[in-house]
Amino acid sequence: MGFSDLFLVFLVFSVVQPAISKFVTQNRRLGSIRSFEQKRGSRVILLIHRQESVSFLGIPLAKFINIEDSEQVLRAIRLTPPDVPIDLILHTPGGLVLATEQIARALVRHRAKVTVFVAHYAMSGGTMLAMAADEIVMDENAVLGPVDPQLGNMAAASILSVLEKKPIAEIDDQTVVMADLAQKAQRQVQRFVRTLLEDDNPKQKVLPENIDKILDALTTGRVTHDYPVTVEEATELGLPVVAGLPLEIYSLMELYPQPATGRPSVQYIPMPYDRRPSLPSSQGDRSAQR
Repeated sequence: MGFSDLFLVFLVFSVVQPAISKFVTQNRRLGSIRSFEQKRGSRVILLIHRQESVSFLGIPLAKFINIEDSEQVLRAIRLTPPDVPIDLILHTPGGLVLATEQIARALVRHRAKVTVFVAHYAMSGGTMLAMAADEIVMDENAVLGPVDPQLGNMAAASILSVLEKKPIAEIDDQTVVMADLAQKAQRQVQRFVRTLLEDDNPKQKVLPENIDKILDALTTGRVTHDYPVTVEEATELGLPVVAGLPLEIYSLMELYPQPATGRPSVQYIPMPYDRRPSLPSSQGDRSAQR
């Protein structure tokens, strides 16, 4: 076999191997989802956003909830019979408000129980989707986040604070217009989140006396938009949070890894460690033999 033949074999392998690997991974994903569905008697929907990279240029592109996501999730919900529970597995930094609200409304309208599972984080729009669920099941170290509106790269609450700190005559027209938009955005988000929290289908999930407390904590810009809301804080606010994920969720997350780009940033031996008695030292061995 000459060099040209070896090169041809290598070229064919390079083309075929990724396709085979993708096919195997896809089958493993579908098998795991189907197994979890059968165990829970539910429809399982995954909404997972990783930090992807363009294969040729290597430019990092953050992935967020978009219209394509909402179209796919809405279709999955439509295909689910009204009496079948929905399990939504979330891993997302948030995204487009329009797409998020469409998904959240569809989840609220579903007559059977809706459960959201959060293994690592569901920020911003992800938290809004979690609030549309009847139950939020989280890993003990997972986090949610505030849902206060953002105008570009600025928080609506921060824009509004300018009106409180400076006389109107000293504020330029563009900032005044931005503050007007910020006020409208904040009211819209608060009104929508209130409808999610007041949902009583199939039963009341948030106590009425906790709704205003949740709105104040998560929609008013009291903290930064990337503030991590822990399981303990979410429970204290009155959200329907349960700590402790089924092991199947972690297995599913393993099938949606961050694309590998060279050296891994985290590495460990993938097995649980248990305490074993240490071996006796060589000096102890000699003493025992005497």
